[in-house]
Amino acid sequence: MKRNYLFYLFIIVCLKFQGQTNCSEADSDLIYAYSDIKTSYASNNISHLKYNAHKSLEAFKLAKPKLKSCGCEASYNLVYDAIELLEKVDPTETYEDGRFYVKKVRELAKQSIIELDKCTAGIQKDNSLEVLQNEQEALRKQQMELKEKEKEIQLKLKQQQEKELMLKKEQKISEFETALTTSLKNYNDILKICNCESEITAFSENSDALKDKTLEEIKTYYIKIIKSVSSDYLSALNSCTNQ
Repeated sequence: MKRNYLFYLFIIVCLKFQGQTNCSEADSDLIYAYSDIKTSYASNNISHLKYNAHKSLEAFKLAKPKLKSCGCEASYNLVYDAIELLEKVDPTETYEDGRFYVKKVRELAKQSIIELDKCTAGIQKDNSLEVLQNEQEALRKQQMELKEKEKEIQLKLKQQQEKELMLKKEQKISEFETALTTSLKNYNDILKICNCESEITAFSENSDALKDKTLEEIKTYYIKIIKSVSSDYLSALNSCTNQ
């Protein structure tokens, strides 16, 4: 009988420890979810808003079964509602509609962390670990601050990379346009000297439209134009000399 009692006691302790572990892991997931949804809300375009909202959704989905396992129903219900709202963000067509859902989720995420803290505090209090609870809270806040800082740095880095890429595109377009203009002038000067009546022209897309292309696509586009201009010049020159 004593052996059976020890076995059941061991099972209870293991289950309780597992519940504490799940709560701890869920807390980390919720911090990521809250950080991502705040970044989504601060986004200035629908693409960034949806990207960070999706990351928040994935973090909430990771937290959901862990919250169920560790018994924090209040936090679980909030996460359940947040997931339902976030699943509506991706299909939205406007920035305003997406931000409407994101704003609601931001508050749910914040409240879910608060509710999980209450649940975790109860477990820790039952185990007479109030000192560890305070240390965990300080560490949690520090983790949140560090994650927020990391998100800011990543966003700034991405914006800087996009800016540098746009500058490269503008420079490449300018170089091709200058070369194309020079070639056209030289070809037409030669045709004029040869008393040819033909004049070579070229059509280029609006530079803003070209900026939406990749660097390789811009290069391919101008190579095609240059080949066409060169072919037109040779045809005009041949026609002129055969007269």
